[in-house]
Amino acid sequence: MFVRSIVADAFGTNCYVVAPGAGEECLVVDPGFGVVDRLQEVLREHRLRPAAVLLTHGHLDHVYSVTPVCGGTTAAYIHGDDAYRLEDPVSLLTEPVRLALEQQFGRRSTWQAPEQVVEVRDRETLELAGLTLEVAHAPGHTEGSVLFSLPGLPQGIPAEDLDRTVLSGDVLFAGSIGRTDLPGGDHAAMERSLRDVVLPLHDSTLVLPGHGPATTMARERATNPYLLELAV
Repeated sequence: MFVRSIVADAFGTNCYVVAPGAGEECLVVDPGFGVVDRLQEVLREHRLRPAAVLLTHGHLDHVYSVTPVCGGTTAAYIHGDDAYRLEDPVSLLTEPVRLALEQQFGRRSTWQAPEQVVEVRDRETLELAGLTLEVAHAPGHTEGSVLFSLPGLPQGIPAEDLDRTVLSGDVLFAGSIGRTDLPGGDHAAMERSLRDVVLPLHDSTLVLPGHGPATTMARERATNPYLLELAV
């Protein structure tokens, strides 16, 4: 499986390109701030054609470039509980965050919603770009946060003890979890998601998070303080 990550210009958001291989259709996951030019370079270099854009949740740092990436022909996939965020995620920013973005980029953030939006459901199986993905609803960071899970590993990752990949968005990070103090966040819901969705993931799962480095479920189960607290 072909996987490339592009770190966005703001908030260190990981945008992923996932495909069966070079020269194939691909999926673009969580295109954030300033990724479009680098994304196009990856697509040209590896002869990839976007079949869909997958959004782990609707925060602006994960969806900012969704409309230019989708154009008028490619659909954006997001859980129904976060679909409202695509109407105008800029308006959901706090004033300090909005000002910080203006200072970094030198202009006020603008927004145009993607033309095609597909709402995904919990435990739905998606067949896209020659890949099979399972959706797991994991609210807490936002109402509609999801994990996208698929069999196999990125090229170059040793297969020893690993056989599956999950795109965890801002639900699970290496050594941490997503914050729950933003609008739509819910700490109790996050704890339920960690207990009922994350902890059941097999130790052989590679985790590609929305921010920071990749990790594995074996490592997080053994060391992540938020998961250890629930396991007591």
